[in-house]
Amino acid sequence: MSRLKLGRLHRTYDARIPHMSALVAGQTLPPPPPSVDWTSGMPRNLGMMLNDTLGDCTCAAVYHAIQVWSFNAVQKMDTEGDNDVEKLYIQACGYNPRVPGEGPGGNEQHVLTYLLKKGAPMGPKGKTRHRITAFVEVDPRNQDDVKRAINDCGLAYIGFNVPAFITPDNAPPPDIWDVQNTDTNIVGGHAVVLAGYDANGARVISWGQYYTMTWAFFAQYVDEVYAIADPDWIEAKGTTPGGLTLDELETQMQAISQAA
Repeated sequence: MSRLKLGRLHRTYDARIPHMSALVAGQTLPPPPPSVDWTSGMPRNLGMMLNDTLGDCTCAAVYHAIQVWSFNAVQKMDTEGDNDVEKLYIQACGYNPRVPGEGPGGNEQHVLTYLLKKGAPMGPKGKTRHRITAFVEVDPRNQDDVKRAINDCGLAYIGFNVPAFITPDNAPPPDIWDVQNTDTNIVGGHAVVLAGYDANGARVISWGQYYTMTWAFFAQYVDEVYAIADPDWIEAKGTTPGGLTLDELETQMQAISQAA
């Protein structure tokens, strides 16, 4: 295994989380654009976010998402320090920095719920919080809905099972992740954001770099996808998951946001 770490735990199912298919049921939606790339113009290196030493990919992906949202919404990319990433890993996933090792990993739905209720630590001493407005589950089998999530929300937050060939020993991952017949043993789970797509595949941000995940790879290995409503993005772009209003989104999230 290379120095790159993973950390996504097996997905869970929570009936309180709204589902895109239910939100748009009965509607005839226009097809998503044939391509979009919200990373255009962003720096080549976005930072590891501690995912070379900790199994914090569910949290690292959050801070990569903040980079994408801020770059496109306010034209100034917000890159938070590793101390904030570690704080989120502690608070949302139960990581104890006094215990050696990569930590416990994280559950994507638990991390998103924490972002909804508490927000991601930011700024000096992590006292500022970046909260999301809502998150909606998307069926990975519905490629158009996945594309809509990326187009309307700036990105999709996804989880997938990692075949060994994209984390080779002592070598960087391949630039393009496609289905292949060798080194297909699953070595763990990983959380990333998809911040663009075209006919060939999706634009991945992971380990601070950009990769392409072909749609064949996506279909084979991805088992959870979320569209996230970010307040800065909505203010700047005016687009939301499923085209819902802010009031509608907040109503959809009440079962989670008001739970103890």
